[in-house]
Amino acid sequence: VQLQASGGGLVQAGGSLRLSCAASGYTVTRGVMGWFRQAPGKEREFVAAIKGYPAYADSLKGRFTISRDNARNTMYLQMNGLEPEDTAVYYCAVSLNAGLIASRIRDSDEYHYWGQGTLVTVSS
Repeated sequence: VQLQASGGGLVQAGGSLRLSCAASGYTVTRGVMGWFRQAPGKEREFVAAIKGYPAYADSLKGRFTISRDNARNTMYLQMNGLEPEDTAVYYCAVSLNAGLIASRIRDSDEYHYWGQGTLVTVSS
């Protein structure tokens, strides 16, 4: 399984970005795919996941939207209303556990494969 994340960059506060995660060796409908982020000096944190239905970090709900294109075998994260606090490296990840329950979907330990990360920088 290989995951290629892209779409990061520098954006002003209030702007938008769309991240992509292209999967190879894995079918995006098979298990759970998620986005995590790690800001400088902070621990990696859950952003969103999709398993037929989406799940979001409570603090991000309403600004970020996760989706997937089954035909392109790609997952996306649309980020609107970006704030400087959203500055981080964003990682996509795959859990092979198709039965991953909602209470565990935010746990990075449940994910088996990780992309290389894409840097998002939001200026004030």
